[in-house]
Amino acid sequence: MSQDNIQSTLQEDRTFPPKHNFVNTAALSVTSLETLYASAKQDNELFWAEQARQELDWQHLFTTTLDDSKAPFYRWFHDGKLNVSYNCLDRQLKDHADKTAIIFEGEPGDIEHISYRVLHQRVCRFANALKNQDVKVGDRVIIYMPMIAEAVIAMQACARIGAIHSVVFGGFSAQSLKDRIEDTGAKVVITADGGHRGGKIIELKATTDLALVEGCDNVKTVIIFKRTGHEVTLKPGRDIWWSDAEQGQTTDCEPEWLPADHPLFLLYTSGSTGKPKGIQHSTGGYLLNAITSMRWVFDIQASDIFWCTADVGWITGHTYVAYGPLATGATIVIYEGVPTIPDAGRFWDICQRHKVTTFYTAPTAIRALMKIGDEIPNGYDLSSLRLLGTVGEPINPKAWIWYHNIIGQQRCPIVDTWWQTETGAHMIAPVPSFTITKPGSCTKALPGIDAAIVNEQGQEITVADEGGFLVIRKPWPSMMQTVWGDDQRYLDTYWDHFNGRYYLAGDSARRDKDGYFWIMGRIDDVLNVSGHRLGTMEIESALVAHDNVSEAAVVGRPHDIKGESIFAYVVLKGERPTNGIDDQLTDELRKWVATQIGPIAKPDDIRYADNLPKTRSGKIMRRLLRTIAKGEAITQDTSTLENEDILPQLQGKA
Repeated sequence: MSQDNIQSTLQEDRTFPPKHNFVNTAALSVTSLETLYASAKQDNELFWAEQARQELDWQHLFTTTLDDSKAPFYRWFHDGKLNVSYNCLDRQLKDHADKTAIIFEGEPGDIEHISYRVLHQRVCRFANALKNQDVKVGDRVIIYMPMIAEAVIAMQACARIGAIHSVVFGGFSAQSLKDRIEDTGAKVVITADGGHRGGKIIELKATTDLALVEGCDNVKTVIIFKRTGHEVTLKPGRDIWWSDAEQGQTTDCEPEWLPADHPLFLLYTSGSTGKPKGIQHSTGGYLLNAITSMRWVFDIQASDIFWCTADVGWITGHTYVAYGPLATGATIVIYEGVPTIPDAGRFWDICQRHKVTTFYTAPTAIRALMKIGDEIPNGYDLSSLRLLGTVGEPINPKAWIWYHNIIGQQRCPIVDTWWQTETGAHMIAPVPSFTITKPGSCTKALPGIDAAIVNEQGQEITVADEGGFLVIRKPWPSMMQTVWGDDQRYLDTYWDHFNGRYYLAGDSARRDKDGYFWIMGRIDDVLNVSGHRLGTMEIESALVAHDNVSEAAVVGRPHDIKGESIFAYVVLKGERPTNGIDDQLTDELRKWVATQIGPIAKPDDIRYADNLPKTRSGKIMRRLLRTIAKGEAITQDTSTLENEDILPQLQGKA
């Protein structure tokens, strides 16, 4: 095998065909799906044009489907006009005005049901409040809020009037917030006094004040929603309560009809340079893929209660909380807090009480709940569930099987979805009424998505299980438009590696003999050990397959002889060893990985901790782990960690 390619030796042969009961009641038939694939293959542009006419309500229908004259700055449906908020709310009023749009549950236990009629009124009133604060088409608005219904209302209000929103996750620090405010040039910040998370009050207003101490000169107004009711300081002339901003505003607000390529939002994601990238998404193309993926991957139906546990501070919360479900007329659940308050049964309690049918969460959450054991979920009635999903990173087979057996009770299909902030919506995922699933595989690309695996020279790899670069070869509607204010960075990061021919996802992957995609990890998480290129995800998956291991994260560290050595951080199901040392277990785990994958993949170092360093969204801070493995000083911002107390453990100091 060429050393240009990434080696894969982890095999998973179990298969799970769709259950007859699910297939028989699915909205999308096998014949319909085959027609979609055939249409997309025959004429990709015509296929997306037909989807756009069918799924979106246009004020002025487009005449040009795709303008590629300045590729890779592709423009979809650009001469058509529409409004995202209208497509999410107004068009539901005719037949579904009294249907519940949002079931909100706060961490303290407060519950609110909001109908489409009421949601439309609240969005219009707040949109008028924004216009009263001189927010115009194209102005940028920062949203820094807890995971409450008002966060979605603020996003929809911005979309209604053509303002470009940028949601900042409520766990980010003042410096992170300041960076985003300054990069967007925002004139308004929408926040709350605080939010409830982990049994504590998150001081959002106080953090906003810190961010605005110096610089951020464009910010003229800060609108504060009263969530916790604790005392906060208002700056005269700048700060205004949400309720006061809405005073006297009507519930009628005509939507702003916008070109389809008008920016809908900016969402910042980390970059290799450390400076966050403002990913810019369009209006029409983005919403189209949000809708089609809701239909194809989630089989969304009128009776569904859809719960995506992601915060709106991340792309998952944009596409599968704020926009996709509402545009398809679904009922969504929004939960403010963490899954372990007041106990580790909170997720399952919510599913039971609100009769959730579709549950979509991250593998990190699944593994954390799996670690606690089967007894807690087994104590709840989860019979309403009909579909499960995973998002954020590859799910290891062991966690997949637990999810299938314990949460899905062996009857719910699992849709393991691969996509990115940059792609806007699902790219590779099962269609649950059609796809035979395999634990750990995101299966096959969706209709209209031309995904492939190529080598360093850009040639497609056709040999089964030989890894390479995951790329997308044709433009798709929800693709990012550019990096805000930095077109060159967009070109350098995503297109230059293959001279503009392909979109480079940044992930390594392989395809098995059945053509199924298996994500092997980020390209920058590929280890070069004695000339062998190994994907970190497969080593992690092997470690967590051991009965004593709950979670694992693997990084590389420079090695004089091997080039890189394998450094593993491990969370056990039981207690952490005294002083983090257990030579017998370490030897056992190294032999285990050698058996599972091969001797080349044995970790050189294993360090034990109570938890992995995760942001409050569940993302593992791998860059931090690489820094620690190298023995370097920590310079990263660690304020977004769920638990900073584990740092000494990760450093081997406790």
